[in-house]
Amino acid sequence: MSAVSARRLLRPLVVTTTLLVLIPVVADAQHNGRFPALNAEAVLLLDAEGHTLFAKNDQLEHAPASLVKLMTLYLAFEDLEAARVTLEDPVVISHAAVTTPRYRMGLREREEVPLRILLEGVAIASANDAATAVGEYLGGDEATFVARMNVKARDLGMTATRYANPHGLPDPMQRTNARDVALLMGRLLQDHPGARTMLGGQTFIYRGRVYARHISLFSDPGGVQALKTGFTREAGYNLAVSAWRAGQQFVMIVLGARTRAESFLDGKKLLRYGFVETGLESQEEPRRPPPPKRPVRTRRLTRS
Repeated sequence: MSAVSARRLLRPLVVTTTLLVLIPVVADAQHNGRFPALNAEAVLLLDAEGHTLFAKNDQLEHAPASLVKLMTLYLAFEDLEAARVTLEDPVVISHAAVTTPRYRMGLREREEVPLRILLEGVAIASANDAATAVGEYLGGDEATFVARMNVKARDLGMTATRYANPHGLPDPMQRTNARDVALLMGRLLQDHPGARTMLGGQTFIYRGRVYARHISLFSDPGGVQALKTGFTREAGYNLAVSAWRAGQQFVMIVLGARTRAESFLDGKKLLRYGFVETGLESQEEPRRPPPPKRPVRTRRLTRS
């Protein structure tokens, strides 16, 4: 085993602070000629050390849609770990939260909902009413919470990001780019490991109803442990993913795919590309077994 391969196998399980450094984009370097064909407007794939494995329009300004909720979760976990709130805190649901446009998890005005359920609604169901309720609870009101979101974005070095609400519904002032979202995803999981479990969840229950998300990336190509989707007509289909393979973490961002299926297909191609580039997976696709031979049909003759 070479020294380079040995160093790769010994990389840590979390994204280190090197993720904070803006690494030069290498998408145009034709070092192997095997770049995947992608449909999204902007994509970015980083390895465990924050190095760029693939980039396309990664600094292009873009509407974040529900990827805004990654910052809502960051601040929620920041307050949880500082013991300013607990997961079982009852949150009284406001009229503003109930009337936040779709998608919603059906919160009712003046009901009390544990903060844990609201955070699951934000992370798993991408519920806008839940995000508003969380923002109001943590900030006292939505405007104060949004101001705090923008301060934290500056603190993290997200220079291209501006937030206008805690849920991601369209607003001309709300902008980001793929590199800032990757930075946020990496720091969220590094600074607040509990978010990894929540963003890796696929079901939760509220008022007896099971909310589930069925996303192929959790099983193909495997290794995905944290995932957030987003969609508006303005933004298209967005995706933020953190995946682990052989102890190495990959952060992947897809912005502006034309359909939900295309966003997941781009994500699958990017992850497989990353696994091959880092020597964790063979470039050769496994051969499919030949299809079974169809039986020869015979016609039964009848005598007249």
